[in-house]
Parts: sequence; C-alpha cells; structure tokens
Amino acid sequence: MPGIVLDGQKIEAAAGKTVIEAAYENGFQITHFCWHPELSVSGNCRMCLVEIGMPKRMPDGSIQNDNEGNPVISYFPKLQIACATTIAEGMHINTKKENVVKAQDAVMEFLLINHPLDCPICDEAGQCKLQEYGYKHSAGESRFEEEKVHAPKRQSWGPTVVFDAERCIKCSRCIRFAQEVAKQDVLTFVNRSDHVTIELFDEKQFDNDYSMNVIDICPVGALTSKDFRFKARVWDMSFNDSICPGCARGCNIKLGVRNNEILRIEPRTNPYVNKYWMCDYGRLTQYKFVNENRVTEPMIRWKNELIPCSWDEAYAKAEESLKKLKPEEIMFIGSGRTANEGNYLLGKFAREIFKSGNIGLFRDIDESFKDDLLKVSDKKPNHLGAVEVGIVPGKDGVTVQNLPEKMRYKNIKALYIITDQIVDYRPIIDELDDLELIIVHAYNHTPLTKKADIVFAASTYAEIEGTYVNIDKRVQHLSPALVTSENMRFMGMKMSRLDKFGAPNDRWTQHKLRNTLPHWKILTKLAEQFNVKWNYKSAKDVFKEITEKIPSFAGMSYEKLIEYQGLTLGKAGQPDPKVINYESHVMKPN
Repeated sequence: MPGIVLDGQKIEAAAGKTVIEAAYENGFQITHFCWHPELSVSGNCRMCLVEIGMPKRMPDGSIQNDNEGNPVISYFPKLQIACATTIAEGMHINTKKENVVKAQDAVMEFLLINHPLDCPICDEAGQCKLQEYGYKHSAGESRFEEEKVHAPKRQSWGPTVVFDAERCIKCSRCIRFAQEVAKQDVLTFVNRSDHVTIELFDEKQFDNDYSMNVIDICPVGALTSKDFRFKARVWDMSFNDSICPGCARGCNIKLGVRNNEILRIEPRTNPYVNKYWMCDYGRLTQYKFVNENRVTEPMIRWKNELIPCSWDEAYAKAEESLKKLKPEEIMFIGSGRTANEGNYLLGKFAREIFKSGNIGLFRDIDESFKDDLLKVSDKKPNHLGAVEVGIVPGKDGVTVQNLPEKMRYKNIKALYIITDQIVDYRPIIDELDDLELIIVHAYNHTPLTKKADIVFAASTYAEIEGTYVNIDKRVQHLSPALVTSENMRFMGMKMSRLDKFGAPNDRWTQHKLRNTLPHWKILTKLAEQFNVKWNYKSAKDVFKEITEKIPSFAGMSYEKLIEYQGLTLGKAGQPDPKVINYESHVMKPN
C-alpha cells in the first residue's frame, strides 16, 4: 500500500484512495461539505482544500534529500481538494498549515454571506456542519454589508421532505443521492452564481421509498422532515443504538428520544448491513406503535371484561388457567418481532414445563414490499432468529398450518401467544371465539387483546436489551432507549451518563413509566408459578445460555456484538473487519 505523510504522520492507505478517504481510514478528519463516501465526487464546496507535495527527484529518478537526510518536498503551487485527489507513494499532505486554514476561512466566509441566521429555529442546529465549521473558520462577524440574496423557503418536495433554498449551500448531496442511490432523477441545479438553487423537474415529486435520507446527509438545515419538523432540539434528545424492526434487513438505527418518547428514527452506519441508509417505511412507522395505543399494565378477564391487575395476579391467573388444560391442548406461538431471548424461553417453557411440541411461528411475506436496495419481503425482523432458538414444532407437535383445523375440532383449546402477529391470519381469527383460553404478550391494544383472557404488558424493542438475527444470518444487538418501571434501575446503572453537551441523557425518567416487562422476564416469572426456578437476572444471562446450548451462537456475547456491529451465525470467530464509520452528523450526541 502507498505510504503517505499526513500532517507529519506516516500512514498507509490502499492504492486508488483519495486523500480524504485515506485520512478517514486512519482516524483523521478533513473539513468538507459535499463529499460523502457512498456518493460520487462532485468537488464543488472547496472546503476540503489541502496542501499537497511530492518528493523532489534527481535527474536519475532518485529522491533528493536535504542535509539531514529527509526528502525535499516540492508542493503544488495551488491547494488541492482532498475529495478528488488520489494518493501516491511519498505524498505529503498538510491540513493545518496557515495557508490551508486561511483558504478554508475564505470558503466559509463566502458560504455565510447569504446564509440566513435561522439557527434558533432550524432543526439542524446542534448537529450542523456549517455551525461546527463556523466556530472553527469564521471571523465571528460579517464584512458583508449588502442585502442578502433571498430565496424560497418551506418548499414541499413531496410527502416527507421540506426544502429551504436560503439555507442550501449547493453541495449537491441530495441531487447525487436521488440519481445514484434512490434512482429517482428529479432534482437539479438551476440558475447561476449566487442565485443557484435546487428545483424539481416539472410536475415531479421527490417521493421515493428512501427520500428522507437526504435529510440525514444534508450538511445544513436546508432539508427537514415533515414528520419531525420543530418537535425538539437535538441537545434535548438522547440518541440510542437499536435495530429497525420493520423487516428482516435489520437496518442499524438510532432512536431519538425526549421525555421518554421516540421522536425520530434515523440510520446508524453499518457497512455490512444498511451502509448509511434506511427506508422511509421504517423511519416513519416503527416508532409510532411504541409511543401510541400501548398496553401499559397486565390485564385479566373478569366478568367478561378486561381489567388491570398486578403482575402477581396475572401470573396466578395464568397458572390456574393453564393447569386446567392438558399440555397437548395448548399451542405456543412465538414471534418474528420478538428478540431471541424471549423466543428462546417460550420454547423452553413449552418443552420443559408442558413437555409440549406444539410450538409455531407465523411468517409475514410481502413480495410487493421488497426492492433492490434494502427492503426485503420478510417483514419480521427476527424470523430466522426465532427458528434458530427453537420456535419450531416438535416431532408430533401441532403446526401453524394445521392449527385452524385443530382449533375447529377442539384438539387445541388454548393459545399462548407472544405479540399479536396472528391478527392478520384470518383462519385463526375465525376460530378464536371458541377457545377456552387465550394468553397474549401484547405491545398494543388490538382485536386480539380484546379477545384475550390474560394480557401480559410486554416491552417493545425500544425498551429492552436483546438480539435479532437478520436475513443474512447476522446477529445484532438491541439497546433500550426508553425507560419502563422494570428497566429503570438497569437504565440508571448502565446508561446514566453525560452526553457530549454535558446534559444527563436519562432526565426523562421522572415521567410516568409504563408497567411493562420484556418477554424473557414474563416467562421466567411465570415458570416460578410452576415451581421451576430459572436463574436469569438479565437478558444477557439468557443470551449466555443460548450461546452455550445452540452451536450457531457459540462464541458470541453482547460485548462482541456491539464491538463488531453484529456477528454471523456459526462464524463468531470470523468477524468482519472493523472500519471507521463515517457519520453525516458530526455534532450529534451519542
């Protein structure tokens, strides 16, 4: 690999890399606006100007050295842009010399001449590259005394994105994303000089399935989300790592939380799963069921009505009701929306306590949903994981395929269901009224919970620690973003800290908390009703047993899953190489 010298430090980078790529791969940051690692090079912001030189050569081709034996460097007469300059052996690059900083200061001054002072009302404030570089490269006051150039504000580009032309710095990231990633070529520059702006082609809308990614990659506040617009300031929010439950791709995401409520979801860089992107479906739908219409406490049916009760009352009622039935009359249904830890214990509960092989799992396949970028037809984030940890029928067990018939002929008289994923399966729904017992772990109030006899209030993916297995058999870690009455102490011990802005990120715990439990804990407590003691203190304990009992998980741990951003089933000893992830928002609190 070519050896180069960057700010006096010798580094190596692969041949063909640009200066800015070589810098990032070695832990250096070069200021920039228009460059993005997944987009073509445009080179139009000029913020990444650097000084570049090469060793002088003697007539015979050898390198000329000074009196101390160091190579004599001949620098180019003009500064070069780091995003479009390919590295070469022996290249010397300076990013902090006075002439470089002075040139970057000048670029910032030109950008700020017509930029409006919208920071107090701009959604990007606090995570804006123009703000960050302004502190570093701006004089603090403007020499420009003329009237600023004004441009249209609050332009709707489609169902999700709002464009403010005055804030735009013409980096062209959104145009290149539309052309190269979303494959919807509807954006273009119009006009010239300081009147340049971005417009949609006539009678077109920017309405593709990935449109909101332009908001993430916009380095300023020119593009904002109709869904999130004016909801919160980023310094009032905490951003927690999680996995999108919208489909089996398993996109890495950050959950933006304030006052114990998810306000937005955005992609988290993972080069082996979703790179820098996520679909609008995941972004717009996978927080609403967490915030709205929640089952917030356990319930039991009394005189044909569901009434709230304590957890002990719910466990006792479940034990009493289940003991009235024969094991072969009960069907246990896992969920592709549930983490591996909950599914594993459901299988263990059925097999060890009831000696039952009546264990099933419904799929949710939608061929119309998938595309060539990220979305896949399997709309359950953990179907593969559920199967892997044992949500499969025993040798003589009832399957989900013959379950309607078994219910119709009274062979199955009770259902124990994790989540409500059967509500769209018509043959099952038609037979529910004739069952003697329905127990469900529920996130939301649904037609299924209305028919249930016992409802355990379950914690969603945003309130638990756990793991999913995606369509590529990659095991990925979930972290809790919201506080419940159950995980409050865990959150306080594991996550209480100061964020980058010196503010405690668990300040919303004072709000009323939902009385929900993760699936693994519900099943552990219920097992005690049957005099079976499982010594699990946390989801981590359950996952440790999974790694010991199921060979494909061997060698994994939560720490390794976090360190490597996931591990492939059966290949824990062969993790993907670590890379330095590029983040669009450099000021965002972790």
